[in-house]
Amino acid sequence: MVRILIADNNIELCRILEEFLNRQQDMEVIGLAYNGEQALEKIQEALPNVVILDLTMPQLDGIGVMERLQSMELSRRPRIIILTAFAKDDMVRLLTDMGADYFIVKPFDLEVLVDRIRQFAPHSDLTFVKEDKSSYYASHGHEPEILITELLHHMGVPPHFKGYTYLREAVLMVCRNRRLMGGGLSKELYPRLAEKYGTTVGGVEAAIRNAINSAWRKGNKEFVEGLTGSLSWPEAEDRLPTNSLVIAKLADRISLELRAG
Repeated sequence: MVRILIADNNIELCRILEEFLNRQQDMEVIGLAYNGEQALEKIQEALPNVVILDLTMPQLDGIGVMERLQSMELSRRPRIIILTAFAKDDMVRLLTDMGADYFIVKPFDLEVLVDRIRQFAPHSDLTFVKEDKSSYYASHGHEPEILITELLHHMGVPPHFKGYTYLREAVLMVCRNRRLMGGGLSKELYPRLAEKYGTTVGGVEAAIRNAINSAWRKGNKEFVEGLTGSLSWPEAEDRLPTNSLVIAKLADRISLELRAG
């Protein structure tokens, strides 16, 4: 049984990975860490075989974790699979020198991740591999969920907000049925979300608005501007994009990513 620790500050992505990996007969997720300090504590306490490590985490990032691991006295060293949105050559060389075994570029196919965990588990003969990003776009049932999770993470939408869940589900619904946008959010999409989550149409609209506002004011405003084209709006330096625009653009981005594969 391969014992796996997931270290990523994206709570929703951790949940998806945990559920998927635990369904594998030969794998067990023995812990989740949402920052680098937690990751180091759990590595020392639980002694995982494999650590799935995100580079961008609070308190201590992935590079900091790798630096500290080099000086830790462990009975066995875990294999390290690095998750990153940008696999630059100089960063790859640095982390490889620190002991990283494999790099996987976000967004990725869950089946590919499982294959690599099996390949790089401690009983395997290890050779360093850097996979090309394009290979992760093979058709897979979980891929839209991974893509929207990563996009919301880049936006800086807090995962604990109700609007995060509503926005995520709204985009997935539109990806499955584009006519929902044509029918209007208040007539088609919001009522479906309200029924699914046991709330009101107004509650759904307000929660999504609050999530977008949080990303705009406290998250990654540049990402939201680039996504929605807000930078080109005349006299719109601080105008919050509408719910419908954000939902439509997120769905468009996912569709483009899927077609790219």
